[in-house]
Amino acid sequence: MFDQMPGQVPGDFAIRPLQQHPGFAAALRASGHSPLVLDGTDPLLVLNRRFRGGMRMAMVSRGMLTDPAECLDRLRAAGLGGTPIILAPDAPVPQLGRLGPVPLMTPATVAEIELDIPIDTRRARLHQKWRNRLKHAENGPLRVTRQTMRPDPGHWLFAADLLQQDRRGYRGWPVALTLAYIASNPGMAKLFTAFEGNTPVAAMLFLRHGQGATYHIGHTDARGRSLSAHNLLLWQAASWLAAKGHTRLELGLIDSQTAPGLARFKLGSGARMRQLGGTWGWWPPLKRSLSFLSVLDRRRMAPPAVWTGHGDLCI
Repeated sequence: MFDQMPGQVPGDFAIRPLQQHPGFAAALRASGHSPLVLDGTDPLLVLNRRFRGGMRMAMVSRGMLTDPAECLDRLRAAGLGGTPIILAPDAPVPQLGRLGPVPLMTPATVAEIELDIPIDTRRARLHQKWRNRLKHAENGPLRVTRQTMRPDPGHWLFAADLLQQDRRGYRGWPVALTLAYIASNPGMAKLFTAFEGNTPVAAMLFLRHGQGATYHIGHTDARGRSLSAHNLLLWQAASWLAAKGHTRLELGLIDSQTAPGLARFKLGSGARMRQLGGTWGWWPPLKRSLSFLSVLDRRRMAPPAVWTGHGDLCI
């Protein structure tokens, strides 16, 4: 149902974040969840969860709230007027503070590679050290394959990623949800693997959604790191996605405090930083009784000044 080529995706979904794309909704349904999709100026995918005792909570992750008042009205009209709602906009929406929601967390930042530019321009944007590692990999013994990922729970990449999560202390998607996305969106999950001889030393999985694409999971071993395998995989994947008509590749969050090496890798690839809209809480029964709290944090929830470079993380 959602295996169209990028240019064939209906409506505004072509460039929406993964978390707001119909392909993600299909994966959720296949996983036993019941997301709510609200049509309107900004189509919204709403996640619902019911806790013990009957309490419900809803979440709008990476919603494109270009008309926040209208979005809140649609949430009320959908029967969520008495439900606590977490709003995590895809871009800063400081006016939310005047409409009732209160800020919970300041905005995170994602790294995105522009794909709708000439390949020479993309290569010129690479940080010098990153470009040197790419040349090192291109001149080395690695062989890169590309294949459509199959919904195989026994694939070595899933096991390696779970071990990596435990070692580094973070949590990604459940494997079951990734498998559901692969099964529900034929051809939209692409696996790039680097081999030395017949031995895989690194892999990266990308999820396609309209004209956008998102890096999902990856792994490399010590040999892969010594051969700069991830530099080669990311470069080749971005080039292939660009050739297929994708215009943006998201690499995930930038966290220079807890994962400085990963931040350097992402930004060294020529990715640009983009601020999201923070996390807001909205419980309509409280009306605007807590709206004064938004004044305390409104400055942090606003868009940043124009950023003109890749910052110190690439040095």
